[in-house]
Amino acid sequence: MNLDFTYFMPARIIFGWGKLEELGTTRHLPGRKALVVIGASGAMRRQGYLDRVVGLLAGNGVDSIVYDKIQPNPICEHVEEGAAVAKTNKCDFVVGLGGGSTIDSAKSIALMAVNPGKYWDYMGGGSGGRKTPGNRALPIVAITTTAGTGTEADPWTVITRTDTNEKIGYGNDSTFPALSIVDPELMVSVPPKMTAYTGIDAFCHSVETYLATISQPTSDHLALEAISLITKYLSIAVKDGGNIEARTKLAWANTAAGICESLSCCISHHSMEHAVSAYHPNVPHGAGLAMLSLAYFSWIGERRPERFADLARAMGQDVESLSEEERPGVFVAALKKLIRDIGLADEKLSDYGIKKDESRKLAENSFDVMGKLYAITPVEMTVDDAVTIYQNAYA
Repeated sequence: MNLDFTYFMPARIIFGWGKLEELGTTRHLPGRKALVVIGASGAMRRQGYLDRVVGLLAGNGVDSIVYDKIQPNPICEHVEEGAAVAKTNKCDFVVGLGGGSTIDSAKSIALMAVNPGKYWDYMGGGSGGRKTPGNRALPIVAITTTAGTGTEADPWTVITRTDTNEKIGYGNDSTFPALSIVDPELMVSVPPKMTAYTGIDAFCHSVETYLATISQPTSDHLALEAISLITKYLSIAVKDGGNIEARTKLAWANTAAGICESLSCCISHHSMEHAVSAYHPNVPHGAGLAMLSLAYFSWIGERRPERFADLARAMGQDVESLSEEERPGVFVAALKKLIRDIGLADEKLSDYGIKKDESRKLAENSFDVMGKLYAITPVEMTVDDAVTIYQNAYA
């Protein structure tokens, strides 16, 4: 590894069972009027989490307004609408309460609450305007209720432009959360299928950041730890959502993977999934990653096997007697077993209305919209290579 890197991870993270209560006493809230962003599903209300958060904020001297339209694959129209609500109500910080889509949206809303124009003016890929925001985002507080995206520990936010089928990641130093609360108790209510989707997302973040050409010592350490924890505990949490140990270990694995995304980065596996769910927003992000993963990592491993031994070991596999070329196959087999153990083995691209003849359209989109991730993938890839991976995944 070439030891040449920048280490910057400024988010304050309060981690542990029952830690949501500290929202009512912490001195680290960044303002006095919050826009609380939640999803449109109503889960935060049904579980009582929204009322708890609003009450704890009030007890800490903070007024709040709620914006509740965020979709599982969030869209720029809601970012701009939420930003308008924040401006109208003179909010001085934004709280994201929920899963990755909600917290991502909170980050983007915080950016647009203090910057002019359209959100897409600032995107750096596809049809984005490539402008640099003139103002720092409003401060962000992240309260995660899933163990999936790690967005509580990184600056990244992923939003879709629906009219052009573009799903782009964006972030700058000001979109790191000022404060994140990771309370595994809030994750007990996550249903089995969503536990599986979010867990495989965190797993893929860890693997991709380990393979990325910009990985560094700290991201490597945390990525391997997260892979080990997810391999051990994800199937337990899927089968028994109330298992405290499993929920806590998965919550930490997810946050660790988010730190990895701050210090390293995901690679083109995510570019390819973003294209899938941009054209087919009914595809949960974790499902898309799972359906592409075996074909993708097999293709990469055949061409650059060097780091796959460590990935296999992190999954509890013995590869010492195998050649370097054989070791990626052991990792892929272990991943296939993990996908089966968490109940996702039967998911197919065709189940979501995706056709095999879309492969080139998806491949071209992935390069055009999220091409930057191809640049840090350990194998140089072409559009034709991406087409091959899509077709292998479809098969």
